[in-house]
Order: sequence, then C-alpha cells, then structure tokens
Amino acid sequence: MAPPKDSHPHEDDGFFSSYQLLTLYFPAFVFALGYSIATPAIPLFAKSFDTGFGVASLVIVVHALGGLLATVPTGVLVDRMGRRPILIAGPVLVAVSSCLIAVAHSFVELLIYRLIGGAAMEMWRQARLAIIADVGKRRQRGRQMSGMIGTEGVGRLIGPALGGLLAAWSIRVPFVAHGMLALLAIVPSFFLVRESAPPGTKSAGKKTEDQLNSKALVALMLDARYRGFLCAQFFASMTRGVLWGGTLLLYATFTYDVGARGLGGLATMSTVVGIPITLSCGYLMDRFGRKTTMVPGFVFMALGLFFLAANAQWHWGLVMFVGVFLWMHASQAVTAGSMQVLGSDMAPAHARGRFFGFWRLIGEIGGLVSPALFGFVAEHMGFSVSFAMVGLCSLATAMLLAFSVKETVTRETFSAVPAGDSRESTT
Repeated sequence: MAPPKDSHPHEDDGFFSSYQLLTLYFPAFVFALGYSIATPAIPLFAKSFDTGFGVASLVIVVHALGGLLATVPTGVLVDRMGRRPILIAGPVLVAVSSCLIAVAHSFVELLIYRLIGGAAMEMWRQARLAIIADVGKRRQRGRQMSGMIGTEGVGRLIGPALGGLLAAWSIRVPFVAHGMLALLAIVPSFFLVRESAPPGTKSAGKKTEDQLNSKALVALMLDARYRGFLCAQFFASMTRGVLWGGTLLLYATFTYDVGARGLGGLATMSTVVGIPITLSCGYLMDRFGRKTTMVPGFVFMALGLFFLAANAQWHWGLVMFVGVFLWMHASQAVTAGSMQVLGSDMAPAHARGRFFGFWRLIGEIGGLVSPALFGFVAEHMGFSVSFAMVGLCSLATAMLLAFSVKETVTRETFSAVPAGDSRESTT
C-alpha cells in the first residue's frame, strides 16, 4: 500500500483521501481519545499520593510546561533530523511516559512523566504541522486542519466516559490505555509517511544556499509582516487559554455552584456545537481566504467575553451564562486551527521547523500565562475585570489579523490553480 517512490502521496490525494484518513485524521482521533481517557484519572491519581489541591494541580502545570520547554528544541530537530523521525518519536515517548505513569510510586515520578508526556505531544504536533506545510496544497490546508480538529473533538467527546469506566476498575488502567492508543495512532504513519523536508534543508540530506541560518530566520521574523502575525498569535493564545484551561467551567462552579454532572453537560454541549462549525469554517478559509473566518471569529469571542464581564458585574442568572458559554465555544470553533493554517502558509520553506518552534513558544507562553493572569486579576479586581481583559486580547487579535497580516489565500489564488495541480507558491 506504500505510494510509488517517484511521488509523495499528499501530491496526488485529496484532502479527504484514504491516505489523509490514515495519516492525519485517524491519528488525531486516536490521540484525542487516549488523552481524554486518561484525563479524568489524573486528578484522582495525584490525590492518591496524599497531596493538597495546590500541589496536585502541578500535574496540569508540568504537562503544559513540558510542551513549552520542547517548542524551540523540537523545531531545531525537525529541521536537522527530519519530519518523519520526530513524528514517530513523539507518540512513542507519549506511550512510554503514560505507561510509566501507570507504575509510578511517588508524586515526583508522576510529575516527571507528565513533563515528558507534554514535551512528546509537542514533538508530534510540530512534526505533523511541518509535514502539512511541506506537502499540503495551500487551498486545502484549512479543510485538512479543521478536519483534524473535528476528529479530535469526537475523540474528546467519547474519551472521558471510557476513562471513567476504566478508572473504576483501577486508577492506573486509563494510563495504560492511553499509552497503547498512542502507539496505535502512529502505526499507519510508520508505514505510509515518508520524509517531506524540502530540498536544501539539513534533514533532506544536503544543505544549499536556500537554507536559512538562525540569524537570518530571526531577522525574517522581525519583519513587519511576521511581527504582526506573532503578536496576533500571543493575544490569540491569551484569549484561548481561558477556554482551553477550563476557566469558564471553574467560574461556573464558584459562581453558580454547578456540579460535576452540569459541568460535564456543558463540556459535551460545547464540543457538539463546535465540531460542525469547525468543519464548515475550514472550507471557508480555503475558498475565500483565512481572514474570512479569523477576524469575525475573534470579534465574536471578544463580544462574548465583554458580555461575560457584564454578567459578572450585574450578577445575571445561570441561563444567561449558559447561553454566552455556548456562544463563546461556537466563536472559538470558528477560529479553531486557523492560526496553525496561517502559520503553515507563512512559514519559510527551508526553516519551517525552527519557525514553528519559535512561533509555538510564543503561543505556549500565552496559553500558560492566560489562566494564571485571569485568576490573579479575578482574585484582586473581580471577574468582570478578568473577562474584560481577555476580551481586549481577543479584540487585539482581530485587529492585528485585519490590518497587520497579509492574506495568504485569495479567491484569485483559488481559481487560478487547476484542481489537480499542487504547484502553489510558498512564502
């Protein structure tokens, strides 16, 4: 079933081909399924070591920290060693770290393995993104990314229930399941994916004058066009950090005394609402341009956050909060994967790994700082100020994308390239 040696499967297949199904959507679904199976067991396992809430919360922090620390080194490795070795190594390390968690005998061991797991997930994300940028057709990247995020959503939807059942058998079993699924996810890619590094990069086996050294790459990223994009990424991560980190669910718990069943229902509803929106917006990004969904999406999120600020200030009811909560996640779905698509469009062909490493570092810092800053401001100035602050971050993202970042796909670009031609311009 291996593709012919004189062509790369991405060049011949559509955005929803059997190759894409096995190497992009299937791994995304299985990874998300495995991760969400383990998620319900993590706080219970941390508590089993007789830790308090503050100490136990480190299991969440170190996982994010592992991803942050791995951003730049992974980018360098992707350029130097190649996309395929990192794509395979990431899931293998995820599997190893998860299985080690299952046999951990101390809280310190648990933290170390969680740190490794976070770094391993970052390796897989960057290698996957680099391959999409290398060989994916520009007018299909939006649908590829949104399709991948949609399948991840399905995995996250059904994973927690399975994780709860396995945890009832033994608190360590979900981590073994996570490890096994991580290995399963990468099996098709092991046989089908070939190295995609562009000619001229070290990972392609030779170095030419096209290879960007680190100094030239930094100079390029300080260009006005890239500055706007990187600033937009930081503010986007500051905005999404509140949604990804479960801050809204925490707010519902403290403000409206919503229990575990209610929180589960909110999380499920947000996922169900988001999946079809994400898939639809992938098509719109490819057909009409990236900004078609990105700018309105972040404006919608800003409006929702300002409404939440008013809700917190004047103490409106739970029904109003639920409505805005779903609005927020629908708006988030409009922009899901959009920054990754835009980043893959803009990445310089002969330094994509290092570009993604620096870019992901900025995003990870924003995502890590956002929940902590939100909590700090809420504690000292109130939730209304916290929500307004994040709303301004979302509005700043929309303005930067609208006025400081050049559109990478236009209607003319879409119609000018024949349906079967993959020869598209790269940045």
